[in-house]
Amino acid sequence: MPYIDLAGIATYYEQHGVGEPVLLLHGGYCSIETWQAQIDVLTTSYQVHAPERPGQGRTADRPGPMTYQSMVDDTLSYLDAMGVESAHVVGFSDGAITGLLLALQHPGRLRSLVAISANLNPSIFDDEHDAEQEQSDEQPQAAEPDDEDEAYARLSPDGPGYRDVILEKLLAMWTSEPQIDPAELATVQLPTLILAGDRDTIPTAHTAEIAKAIPGAQLCIVPDAGHLVIRERPLQVNRAIEEFLGALG
Repeated sequence: MPYIDLAGIATYYEQHGVGEPVLLLHGGYCSIETWQAQIDVLTTSYQVHAPERPGQGRTADRPGPMTYQSMVDDTLSYLDAMGVESAHVVGFSDGAITGLLLALQHPGRLRSLVAISANLNPSIFDDEHDAEQEQSDEQPQAAEPDDEDEAYARLSPDGPGYRDVILEKLLAMWTSEPQIDPAELATVQLPTLILAGDRDTIPTAHTAEIAKAIPGAQLCIVPDAGHLVIRERPLQVNRAIEEFLGALG
C-alpha cells in the first residue's frame, strides 16, 4: 500500500492516470473511497492524486486538534513531496474549505479550484435553517454505497474504537471553523467552480454567496442531492467537473 512520510506521519495516498495533476481533497470523516466515482472518470484524462489526511481513511491520527490550517499545511507538504508545483484542486466539504484557503494563501499552487459543499463559517448551521433542513430530510435520499462508520472501522489504523476521538476532534473544528470573510474571496483569481446539492445541509443561498464572492466563479447546484452529492449524483457531478476542467484547455 502506498504511504509517504509527511512531517513524521505515514500518509496513505493513491495516484492514478497521466496528464495534468488533479488533487482530490476528501471530506471530514471520509476517505479516498468517497471519491471512487470521480477517480474512475478523471483518471482517463488526468493524473489524479488522492491523499488521506491524519486520522482519516488509512492514515493514523496525530496528537492535537484538527484545524483547517493544518489541512492546508498537509496539502502543501503532499504537493512538495510529490514534486507537484501546481494542481487542479477538487475538494469536498472539509476538502473544499481547504481548497478555498489554499486559493487565498497559496494561489500559485492551484491551477483551478472545484469546491463542493463548502461553507465559510459555522454560523450557517443555526436554528434558522433547521426547519428547512428537516423538510429536506423528509424527501427520499439516494442510497450510499458505503457507510462512513463501516469504512472508518475497516480502514483506520487507529482501530474502530478510536472513532469517538476523531468525531470529537471534527466536531470541535466544525463548530468553530472556518472563519472566512466573503470579502477575502474577491482576491481569488483562479478559475473556480462552486458546486453543491440542492438539499445540502449548507443552505443554497450560502453556496451562491461563495460563488458570487469569487470573480468569475461558476455555480452548479445539483438537483435532488444532499451533502454527499459526489456519491448521490456522481454522473452530474462528474459531468460538471469534466466540463469545467475541459474548458480550461
